[in-house]
Amino acid sequence: MSYKAPRGTADVLPQDASKWQFIERKIKEVCNRYHFHEIRTPLFEHTEVFQRGVGDSTDIVQKEMYTFEDRGGRSITLRPEGTASVVRSFVENKLFGSANQPVKLYYFAQMFRYERPQKGRMRQLHQFGVEVLGSADPAIDAEVIDLAMSCYREMGLKSLKLVINSLGDKESRTAHRQALIDHFTPHKEELCGDCQLRLEKNPLRVLDCKKDREHPSMKTAPSILEYLNDESTDYFNQVKEYLTLMGIEFEVDKNMVRGLDYYNHTTFEIMSEAEGFGAITTLAGGGRYHGLVEELGGPATPGIGFGMGLERLLMALEVEEKEIPVDDTLDCYLVAVGEKPEKEAVRIMHNLRKQGIQVDKDYQGKKMKGQFKAADRYQAKYVLILGEDELQQQHIAVREMRTGNQENVPLAELEDVIKEKL
Repeated sequence: MSYKAPRGTADVLPQDASKWQFIERKIKEVCNRYHFHEIRTPLFEHTEVFQRGVGDSTDIVQKEMYTFEDRGGRSITLRPEGTASVVRSFVENKLFGSANQPVKLYYFAQMFRYERPQKGRMRQLHQFGVEVLGSADPAIDAEVIDLAMSCYREMGLKSLKLVINSLGDKESRTAHRQALIDHFTPHKEELCGDCQLRLEKNPLRVLDCKKDREHPSMKTAPSILEYLNDESTDYFNQVKEYLTLMGIEFEVDKNMVRGLDYYNHTTFEIMSEAEGFGAITTLAGGGRYHGLVEELGGPATPGIGFGMGLERLLMALEVEEKEIPVDDTLDCYLVAVGEKPEKEAVRIMHNLRKQGIQVDKDYQGKKMKGQFKAADRYQAKYVLILGEDELQQQHIAVREMRTGNQENVPLAELEDVIKEKL
């Protein structure tokens, strides 16, 4: 039998892992500048966390979750998105009681969604996200968007488009909800089965339908911006003003609603406009949510966040031909010839590694020529050569591979000499 990774999953091989490490490191540096702190939540949660936190009418809950019953008869779901888990942790650990507010968090997490796999969109996906809990200041909305844009700029991406919208407060959404029901009801039988249900549960989701996007009624659907009350309009105007003050270009898309039930006020997406990126251009998306903390048992707490797909980030870097700096070189490769030098090599490498020096050797019994070939393949900066004669004299030969220069160094001084050379 030939074993393969499950459909929609992929191995990250050593030659690619360094790329992932690079982008994660750069993103962490950005988060540190914005004074965000990392949070790590479980890979799975009780299913109710996502049903209540994401919303029963979403595609994620209805179609895409990996849900199973554990041996205790509890319904468990592999994490399909990050916000609900972070909010659950915020409530359970009473972070709302912290003296430092708002609570500014970021995470790197694996998500699991049962959807049709395609390039940059997997069933097991990797996501970076942030959540800010405890502030209803529109300046925080602009800061979160700025952080997301900064992550992409830090990688050198240029072909980006920021799209924003407002879903308004509860009063505005209620008025818009009724307008959508009145608008789509005459066309209900022409819509897909999902949209017929959405029209009753969450009509805003009809605007997000992929099947009915070309239906004529979509083009004439009432915009949420027409139903914003004065408070919501002022809030949205402040967010736009802050973005303008920071020099961040944006477009307002009155039809962008996002796919999760908990959003209100600001929503946004960042898209790639690079040629050849593909039909699905979204790189990151998020927005503000009020009521989610209460839904999961906590006090009334405003929040805002976003999720960024790392596979899609790597795709964008590839399409824009941005090189990820990867150092594949090795500090030292130790060539040992003879039984005693082989044993002494173990001690030498142990001591070098304690000093922070990267070093490796042969473990397959290769001859001296084979060991030098291995040093070449590893792109070693220096080769350390230890034979019976060198060991007897308590010296080791140090050869710089770039120049071919070689010198004998006392074993007792090797660590200091290598540190100085590096």
